[in-house]
Amino acid sequence: MNLNILKQLRHQVYQCYERSADALFELSDALSSETAARTLPELSLSPCFRRTWASVYQALEDGKIDEQRWAQIWTTALLQEHNGPVWMSIDSTSIARPEAQTCPDRGMIYVSNLPHATKPVSVGWQFSTMMLLPDTPSSWGAILSQRRIPNSKTAVSVGIEQMEALRPRLPASARLLADRWYVTGPFVQTCQRLQMPALMRLKRNRKLYRPAPAHPPGKRGTPRKDGDLFQGSRPQTWGEPVASWKGSDWRGKPLVVQAWKRLHFRQAREVELTVFRVLREGASGTKRDPRESWFVWVGEQELELWEVAESYRRRFSHEHSYRFLKQDLLWTKAHVRTPEQFERWSLVVATAMNHLVLARLLGQAAYRPWERRRDRVTPRQVRRVMAGILPQLGTPARVPKPRGKSPGRPVGATVTKAARYDVVRKPKPVPKKPRKMA
Repeated sequence: MNLNILKQLRHQVYQCYERSADALFELSDALSSETAARTLPELSLSPCFRRTWASVYQALEDGKIDEQRWAQIWTTALLQEHNGPVWMSIDSTSIARPEAQTCPDRGMIYVSNLPHATKPVSVGWQFSTMMLLPDTPSSWGAILSQRRIPNSKTAVSVGIEQMEALRPRLPASARLLADRWYVTGPFVQTCQRLQMPALMRLKRNRKLYRPAPAHPPGKRGTPRKDGDLFQGSRPQTWGEPVASWKGSDWRGKPLVVQAWKRLHFRQAREVELTVFRVLREGASGTKRDPRESWFVWVGEQELELWEVAESYRRRFSHEHSYRFLKQDLLWTKAHVRTPEQFERWSLVVATAMNHLVLARLLGQAAYRPWERRRDRVTPRQVRRVMAGILPQLGTPARVPKPRGKSPGRPVGATVTKAARYDVVRKPKPVPKKPRKMA
């Protein structure tokens, strides 16, 4: 990575902004370099933003970004600079807007890290993100796709759409990491159809089945579609594992990995799965650090047992990157009215994050006196020097042309009250009726 390549990339990203391109591009530069800003209007104080503070909200309201072209440009650029195996992750996060009654399409969302006496639910929007993970767990997750999850869809369905859009641009060796709520029939079918190997967490009580036994000749009735049950919460259904491995984890503690092959879900019988059971004696035994974990592998190429725990450990970079986006890049601080405006703001935040990822390769960072100088710098340390890097790169955005003060509303104009929208509450799933035994 050098300045000339980064200059060309910035011009390509600028072409993705179809309306209000100058203000949106300067807004992303201000976000990646203005470390003192805590609100959107304060970003207009950055030297990179040459417009007034009102242009920030006007750009988010009137702007337009070609999302597909944006994803194509960043995927190509980030994969060229990525070394080693290509590991990606997909996950969703919540943007709480409990008091924004004028914002449409708000639904019930899950809020983590709340006290035990508080219900972990709120009102707001959800976003699905596909990230390119770094080689070691850190906050350097590069964003390949960022989409809002409307209340008419689920996180799994939006994730499938993101995978289908990105798969032609990914190398054949790309692998995916996902959390346990993505382990569904449609998702594993999509992984097999797109030839995207995936390692996902598995609920301990999730039911899987072995291949159906051969139908005895001459026996009447429909042949069995599923074999014997396999469930992690029932040790009597396990049987002998196909393979087992003993070693140590990244902390030097004992680690045991067991594997069972040729399993499937009822919702996707044609997809063969491999289930892994990981035992860590050095774990604390809490929900955040369990001693026993279950994983499922989808893919024709087998995953080595010693790779399971170390590979899934990469997924924590997704969580750390989310934290940086929300705490430092002000992702949740934008108080806009419509979800479309927040989608544009999310792409601006993603652009700033990807700029930091590529600027890291320039080898510049600023340390505080109490920070240790390590080989692996943090996005916060690189962001402190972006104010000196961006003038060297220049900007494709045009110089603003002030047109004087606005005349304001005409005399006698009436301003109507903004419309209020109800919270979208999805109906509860109807439980299946038990079958009556003959």
